[in-house]
Amino acid sequence: MAFEELKENTEDIQEQIQAYLKNNKAYYKLWGFKVAMKSTTMILKFSLIFLCFGMVLLFCSVAAAMAIGNSLDSYPLGFLIIGGAYLVATGLLFLVKDKIVEGPILEKFSEIFFND
Repeated sequence: MAFEELKENTEDIQEQIQAYLKNNKAYYKLWGFKVAMKSTTMILKFSLIFLCFGMVLLFCSVAAAMAIGNSLDSYPLGFLIIGGAYLVATGLLFLVKDKIVEGPILEKFSEIFFND
């Protein structure tokens, strides 16, 4: 009689373990999907914002180069001045890229992955 109860309890425990593992797998699958979707949508939003900002920057750069070129009576010189300004800005961004770019991105993705 005690052996039968032990056998039934063992079978019940095995069923509960299987149900727990199945639910755990489903939970982590759903969690992974949630994190992947949040990351993907965030990257898509930033990409769209940067695309629009890039278009505005392009047209403003052409306008500034033409204005400088008009005032100097040399359009190529105006474009070279704007190109030089971008070269200097790129150099400065390269020097401080860790503080400006990597820190905030790492912080945002850490927030997505570990706070949810």
